[in-house]
Amino acid sequence: MQPPKLGNLTQSIAFDEYGQPFIILREQDKQKRLRGKDAHKANILAARSVAKILRSSLGPRGMDKILVSGDGDVTVTNDGATILQKMDVSHEIGKLLVELSKSQDDEIGDGTTGVVVMAGALLEEAEKLLDKGIHPIRIAQGFEDACDIAVKHLESIADIVPWSEEKLDALYETASTTLGSKIISRFQDQMSKIAVNAVLAVADLKRKDVNFELIKVEGKVGGRLEDTILVDGVVLDKEMSHSQMPKEIKDAKIAILTCAFEPPKPKTKHKVDIATAEHYKDLYEREQKYFKDMVKLCKDSGATLVLCQWGFDDEANHLLLQNKLPAVRWVGGVEIELIAIATGARIVPRFEELAPEKLGTCGVVREIAFGTTNDKMLVIEKCPLSKAVTVLIRGGNQMIIDEAKRSLHDAMCVTRNLIRDNRIVYGGGAAEVACSLKIQEYANSVSGIEQFAVRSFAEALEQIPIALAENSGLQPIPELAKVKKEQIEKKSSFIGVDCKQKGTNNMKQQKVFETLIGKQQQLMLATQLVRMILKIDDVIQPSDKF
Repeated sequence: MQPPKLGNLTQSIAFDEYGQPFIILREQDKQKRLRGKDAHKANILAARSVAKILRSSLGPRGMDKILVSGDGDVTVTNDGATILQKMDVSHEIGKLLVELSKSQDDEIGDGTTGVVVMAGALLEEAEKLLDKGIHPIRIAQGFEDACDIAVKHLESIADIVPWSEEKLDALYETASTTLGSKIISRFQDQMSKIAVNAVLAVADLKRKDVNFELIKVEGKVGGRLEDTILVDGVVLDKEMSHSQMPKEIKDAKIAILTCAFEPPKPKTKHKVDIATAEHYKDLYEREQKYFKDMVKLCKDSGATLVLCQWGFDDEANHLLLQNKLPAVRWVGGVEIELIAIATGARIVPRFEELAPEKLGTCGVVREIAFGTTNDKMLVIEKCPLSKAVTVLIRGGNQMIIDEAKRSLHDAMCVTRNLIRDNRIVYGGGAAEVACSLKIQEYANSVSGIEQFAVRSFAEALEQIPIALAENSGLQPIPELAKVKKEQIEKKSSFIGVDCKQKGTNNMKQQKVFETLIGKQQQLMLATQLVRMILKIDDVIQPSDKF
């Protein structure tokens, strides 16, 4: 029986025993497939290309990248998560690496560059093993085994950092290590103290928990980076609604309003016809009465400062000035919540609900001006429930301020991690070399083809100290050999690459620390991603994507 003619169809068609056609893959000629080894090679190449971009940004001497968005916005950074976020990565495997750095950033806050470089090194080793004909699943299994050994070894070589509220040197030093590779490293001592003090101000040390929502980071262009300060309270990028209102209020009683300082508006469409001057005067007096009643309700509650979420016109502003009631308008929702937490105020949605017990209190509210510009900000300090702090960053331009914000966020995350778990490992590639030596030793006891993968994992770990040495202008291979030799001879896990050329490879003396949980997370996330990529053996895409 002849199969029916179906014309020029663009899909792969088969026929059953009755001659009825059915489609196997729709629009097959418009799709392109990569299978088996070709798929592995293409995926590994894409991931390694992304990792190569970040490799030169690793370590204290790492280079910065300049990223220009479609709108022309310029970002200068060496933060791995930010670089990948701002890059327009179109390849699917490349996007997985973007997600990888984001996971590290969300969970730990630091080590986003290292985790991508580690994943790239593992994939490079995996490619060599695939060329030898080893099955991808056996490679992935060997990497998993080696990762478990590395994570356990990190725990065994970790040092416990004793710290207390009176003795914070360990926290300062760890935050300082994080800031060492950032653009603000010239002032890393000052910035590390700001980051640690901000975290401790809002930390619940009994529960070992830190609520980052209570730390507000504000930036103001102008001044120098070293003018950055930590305010024990809330900074508002606002000024008093009238230039003649007092610039400083001591022992302020704050009313926080989310209702507008204006007469109520009917929700239906309306039209008012005014025929005579008396009608207009009556309407004006009615409007004035609304304003006066609102101001009276605020004054009667005992408030000495009004913060309003909405704006108010000149009429209301003038009345507030006449009644000697300072006010701030257009205060954002996030700031309102922070001020309410810090001052103990209740957010009031209607004027009629204002009462003395709903007011917040603080020691001083003052307006600060910057340089010769007209920029002013309000500082609310000495709050009784001061669980909210603000870091006010100054800088020559917006790019430096944005990078300083990202750097301080990393340092705060590391401090939080140290409060949760005060175990540390040593940086400068010391931890990676120690794990590499341990895995090489373990590989001798592994029988079967996984031994190749385990050894490759150890070699991939060595790529981190090699990259650190390269970025510091040192000779990578002799430097790695020197570190390995010293670690074996001295049986110490804190010998690393002397990136800053201080004359010693002892990271304990240089006080280069990393949190244990951050380093473990790096290895586990990188290994999981590589395992996922190795398990992909078929890629089906529209042909226009190739």
